[in-house]
Amino acid sequence: MFEVRKANDRGIANHGWLNSMHTFSFGSYFDPKQQGFSDLLVINDDQVQPGKGFGTHPHNDMEIFSYVLEGALEHKDSMGTGSVIMPGDVQMMSAGTGIQHSEFNPSQTESVHFLQIWIVPNQKNVTPRYQQVHFNDASKRGQLRLIISPEGEDGSLSVYQDTKVYSGLFDGEESIQLKLNPDRYAYIHVAKGDLEINGYCFHAGDGARIRKEHKLTFGKGNKSEVLLFDLRPNEKPF
Repeated sequence: MFEVRKANDRGIANHGWLNSMHTFSFGSYFDPKQQGFSDLLVINDDQVQPGKGFGTHPHNDMEIFSYVLEGALEHKDSMGTGSVIMPGDVQMMSAGTGIQHSEFNPSQTESVHFLQIWIVPNQKNVTPRYQQVHFNDASKRGQLRLIISPEGEDGSLSVYQDTKVYSGLFDGEESIQLKLNPDRYAYIHVAKGDLEINGYCFHAGDGARIRKEHKLTFGKGNKSEVLLFDLRPNEKPF
């Protein structure tokens, strides 16, 4: 069963320097029907203007990952980590007992477009950690590449939760079928382009809650980039 969430139905926060689209309730946007799904709490689709960014702010007991689509995102945190995240990079920060960080667009001419995603952890008060891995286009072209998993298998980033995240690129005749455990839930977020999944047509920013499905068929892509979340069968986080 698919429960489709169209891009235009998301919450909007336009601060001038930041234009953010919220799949789930976040900040000043609240929808009682959109308070996350399973352990997936936040999908923010952010565009930050040149030379702007998020000042230093705290987090705790949350798994936070950033996925850059265009441009570059500079990260600094209280663990002493400093990095620039580019398209293909996945950054995972386990906030645990507490961390402070900032995110900034280092370019003076180009905006940065990225997804920031929060997953509720299954352990609290862990020691904060930072991970960053690059997944090249070839590893995602016409297939789904595991990028996040509980044990960090196959070169993926580790997460403190029973969750797996896959990333794929599809264009033209590229297609794939993925078997699903019908006792699990899944969520799809199409980050870029157009894509057909199980006969549903998705466009950039569209998503879907998925329940009781045995397989997913991805195809008829038009320069599409998609994230798939394999989740516990819970309706809401916490």
